[in-house]
Amino acid sequence: MVILSEKDFVDKSAGRRVRLRTYSAQGERGLRITKGHELRRRQEMGGVKFHLGLVITVIFAISVSVKGQLHDFSNGEFDVRQYLSTSSRYGAGKEAMNDDYQNSAVPISGCTPILLNLVARHGTRAPTRKRIKELEQLSIRLESLLKSADDTLTGETHGSQQIPSWLRGWQSPWDAKKTNGELTREGEEELYNLGMRLRERFPQIFDEDYHPDVYLISATQVPRASASAVAFGMGLFAGKGVLGPGKHRGFAVITDSRANDIHLRFHDTCQTYKEFKKKRKPALKGLLFSVYAEVSASLVKRYNLNFTKDDVALLWFLCRQEAALLDKTDQACGLFTQMEVELLEWVDDLVLHYLKGYGESINYRMGVPLLQNIVQSMEQAILMKNGVEKARLRFAHAETIIPFTCLLGLFLTASDIEKIQREQPLEPPPKPPQGRRCRGSTIAPFAGNNMLVLYKCPVQGGSTGKVIAPEEPSNSFFVQILHNEKPVSIPACNGSYFCPFEDFKERVAGPHLRHTFESLCTVKVTHADCPLTCRISRFFQWLFLRKGYKLHSCEDKDEL
Repeated sequence: MVILSEKDFVDKSAGRRVRLRTYSAQGERGLRITKGHELRRRQEMGGVKFHLGLVITVIFAISVSVKGQLHDFSNGEFDVRQYLSTSSRYGAGKEAMNDDYQNSAVPISGCTPILLNLVARHGTRAPTRKRIKELEQLSIRLESLLKSADDTLTGETHGSQQIPSWLRGWQSPWDAKKTNGELTREGEEELYNLGMRLRERFPQIFDEDYHPDVYLISATQVPRASASAVAFGMGLFAGKGVLGPGKHRGFAVITDSRANDIHLRFHDTCQTYKEFKKKRKPALKGLLFSVYAEVSASLVKRYNLNFTKDDVALLWFLCRQEAALLDKTDQACGLFTQMEVELLEWVDDLVLHYLKGYGESINYRMGVPLLQNIVQSMEQAILMKNGVEKARLRFAHAETIIPFTCLLGLFLTASDIEKIQREQPLEPPPKPPQGRRCRGSTIAPFAGNNMLVLYKCPVQGGSTGKVIAPEEPSNSFFVQILHNEKPVSIPACNGSYFCPFEDFKERVAGPHLRHTFESLCTVKVTHADCPLTCRISRFFQWLFLRKGYKLHSCEDKDEL
């Protein structure tokens, strides 16, 4: 057979890149398929008989490589690093952004940014000690699977297996004795570079020498968050001090205790949410493992290894870690097809929807102290009550970023906005291949962030801005939201990219600020629900929290 032409294209229905080859059959009947490639006929070709001398078209999947490694995502249109949900690196998450983002100029000529509120997730971090130990068990499990396959299959049957060579002798690259979720070098660079870019982008805000009353930097007590704040500050203030060749300077990072942090760790201090999460988790775990079981069945057929749903859970976790931390996409990620990767990411996002996102109002309304703090800072900047304060810079977790994004009502339609303002849950994201607006990889990748920039603008004819301060009748004020540094429309403000402050306060923040953290997060327990021992326990918890003691919980603390 002679190849007449060859062309690569994307087969969206199959969810992968394919190679189109046109052959001329000379003296051979039927088709000869090169080993390691898969013949895929289109439906319209069904029933066609091939004859001698007929020019035929054959579609081969090009994702198969030698040594049985089916999928190499390191090159081509599909970049698996953009499909890792909240395990995606910042750069990959930004590249995956959709048309909700645009580059936008200031609303009115002469507008000046006067205040910036930043809420950022920590940068790329290593796996926690708990997850590393699970990977160590995966190494043992893989060895057992391979041994079973070696004992069962011999000779020609064994040779026909497509077992990736990396599985043999694989060991976790992370050491549980030395690693426990800390910020990586890449994570430091993400935040350092973010600080430098913001200083360049907003010179009117970052034009003064550092002072804690001008630039308030805060973080949670978790080391990777505070380390992210430090890395960011080093980039922001680089060259403005006298320390070392880089002329760095010292700056303060303020943290609140884990037990009392209602601004950045509301997910850990809101008792109502913790009770809700505890009840919801079993059903979501069942949903996760139903998808893992579906994928494991495919892997068993593909590799003749008896992978279970638990194996798939760990292999998917390993894929995310290898791709994000090691930039390696041809090992664990290579076990899955593109459609399987999209399915696994979707079910991760589904859990985010139900436990952190628009799936339940308590998920985000518990973040009202953070939203209230930001609105108050804008009011004070407008009235000049805080003197020269120019920025509040906060560093936390995905459990902070995702609810805060929901409080702002981003990535929603007008009907969705009405639902969340009525405290109604939104529908879950549709299953692939359908698209979805909310993805963990774009909403909360490592170092993901929301910035709210307050602009002071001169009032002009036709301006929709409202006069806020009686002493400054010639000025109006607008709010711009940047998500991962890109301007995003504000659905609750008629989809505009610049929202008059009073409209922002009324339409975006107002429906949420009717609630208080105490009213949302205080668990109402009757005596029937809570016996004497329960009430005594709650009394001592209350007593210790008042004194600032840290309470250790048996709950899973492997936060994002």
